[in-house]
Amino acid sequence: MLKTKILDFEAAANLVKDGDTVVCCGLENVALPQRMYKAIEARFLATGHPRDLTEMHIIIYGMGIDLGLETFAHEGMTKTVIGSGLSYLKTSRMTAMVLDNKIKAHLMPMGTVYKMLDSIASGQKYTTTAVGLHTFVDPRVEGGRMNSITTENLSEVIDFKGEELLCYKNPRVDIGIIRGTYADENGNISLEEESVTIGMRSIAMAAKACGGKVIAQVQKVVKASSLHPKSVVIPGVMVDAVVVDPDQEFPNPKLNPALNGSIRIPTGSIELLPLDVQKIVLLRAAQEIGEPPLTINLGVGMPIGIPKILVEQNRLEGITFFPEHGSVGGVLGDRDIFGTNINPDAIIDAQDVFSYFRGGGLHLTFLGCGQLDEAGNVNVSKFNNMIPGCGGFIDITHATKKLVFCATFTAGGLDIEIKDGKLNIKSEGKFCKFVPNVEQITLNGQHALNKGQKVLYITERAVFELKADGINLIEIAPGIDMEKDILSQIPFKIKVIPDLKTMDPRFFKS
Repeated sequence: MLKTKILDFEAAANLVKDGDTVVCCGLENVALPQRMYKAIEARFLATGHPRDLTEMHIIIYGMGIDLGLETFAHEGMTKTVIGSGLSYLKTSRMTAMVLDNKIKAHLMPMGTVYKMLDSIASGQKYTTTAVGLHTFVDPRVEGGRMNSITTENLSEVIDFKGEELLCYKNPRVDIGIIRGTYADENGNISLEEESVTIGMRSIAMAAKACGGKVIAQVQKVVKASSLHPKSVVIPGVMVDAVVVDPDQEFPNPKLNPALNGSIRIPTGSIELLPLDVQKIVLLRAAQEIGEPPLTINLGVGMPIGIPKILVEQNRLEGITFFPEHGSVGGVLGDRDIFGTNINPDAIIDAQDVFSYFRGGGLHLTFLGCGQLDEAGNVNVSKFNNMIPGCGGFIDITHATKKLVFCATFTAGGLDIEIKDGKLNIKSEGKFCKFVPNVEQITLNGQHALNKGQKVLYITERAVFELKADGINLIEIAPGIDMEKDILSQIPFKIKVIPDLKTMDPRFFKS
């Protein structure tokens, strides 16, 4: 086998040409080849090249100033960005460029990006999927276009034997950037220290299918053929250049061995949640977990606290937590390492995860909720001058049998008192999650009902269910005034079921 070139970062950055489509890897700050991204940015700032790039990514990558996607956020450097999301941070320069119409931006479901890379890798011109119909990525709604200068659709709706599908035209991939732990002298890449593989091989295969180049950032180069064949995730035939960063960072180095499967730690050491507004929501949400065995997905934000509730209740037996990024089993890590599991039973590639999800492999999912409207539509992808995008949300909600959305009733200053088994609203938040119309449809409520899915919305003061006649109030917290604290705050009429129940008073006792 021919030996792969071991390059310095400056030489590797020179492989990226003006007008290239560059596919980047990373899961927030997990598996992030940051030095490679900074090298490309440094070259642009020094020379004005490469410019007019199309930057494509599967997952939001880089959470912080000058991390990940932010390194491409320079006028002239990037012309178009394509991915499943941009950033959760209000400080994001890339988000500001999109909102200011300085760069074109297309968003699509994470699973669709994976499927697109797989299609490109196998030489197909188009990618078809039913995921995303009737949401903001549907060209009849917004077509995934995130600002006014993004005028062209990446997809169209087609009819295939009576079934509606979204059909995407696959782009050409010129550069694929991946990260591994070790590379041998032949360019074979292993990922022992990484907690997820997040489509690294798919990126490499897509680039090679287009005649493009693959750059792998690793921690160390080892002797040729010294890696065990089963540990090699990306074979050397798919790699054009290797760059070495001996100081590759991990978001939580002390915990990382328990995330990648090297060790297992006692779950009893996991810190439990204090009794507050978040815990009330999660205690009630956990009631929706029926008899195991069950496979459950947890969304970013509030839902990642569900495992701590189950640890406290000694209910983990028979529950498999399955994040979309590939860890199967164990307990989800905290927010800074979202998408990884502590003590996973298996780590598979996210490409396979989304195939499993599309086939209905999940029993239920707990997700966040940014906005909710009268039709039961949910927005988590664009609000408050942020564009977190849909990530895997649309894929997860596509075929999962029960959808449970967790959120505070209002946001921006909500202050509650929990006393004597009752909830008291001391100060209301500035923003109600219920709005006349969501800014963007990330979940189409009616479409979910038509597919036979059960949809619940759980807050600290009330529980709602989406039914054929609209949103129904089905439970209320003890101590809450239904008219003052709930109905008068919602800008549309909702149904109150005749046998309205009270949320379990035990949730409100420390």
